[in-house]
Amino acid sequence: MKKIEAIIRKTKFKEVKDALLEADIEWFSYYDVRGVGKSRQARIYRGVVYDTSYIERILVSIVVRNKNAEKTVQAIVEAAQTGEIGDGRIFVIPIEDAIRIRTGERGDIALYNAEQEK
Repeated sequence: MKKIEAIIRKTKFKEVKDALLEADIEWFSYYDVRGVGKSRQARIYRGVVYDTSYIERILVSIVVRNKNAEKTVQAIVEAAQTGEIGDGRIFVIPIEDAIRIRTGERGDIALYNAEQEK
C-alpha cells in the first residue's frame, strides 16, 4: 500500500477531484494548508501590495493499493499541472498496514470492500 500526498493549487482542486474519481479513486481526504515556497516577491493587485511569501494550497491525502499508485499519481499530475512555478508536489510514502476499525480487516481489504474488487 502507498500513501500519496499531493500539495496542489486551490484553483486546481475540482479538476484533481474529478480526475481521481475517473481513475476509480473514490475515497480521499483533503485539507487547506499554507506553505512557503521559493518565490519571494510582492504582488500588486488594484494598488494593494500582497505578500506572497506564504502560499495557500490544498493537501490531498490518499491511501491506495500498490497497483493503483501510479495511475493515481498520473491523474493528479495531469489535472494539476499548469507548467508554471507553484504547481505543487506529490509524495509517495509506503504504508505498512491498514486496519478497518469496524470489522478488524487488515491490509488491502481494509481499504476497499471485497465485492468492489477490480
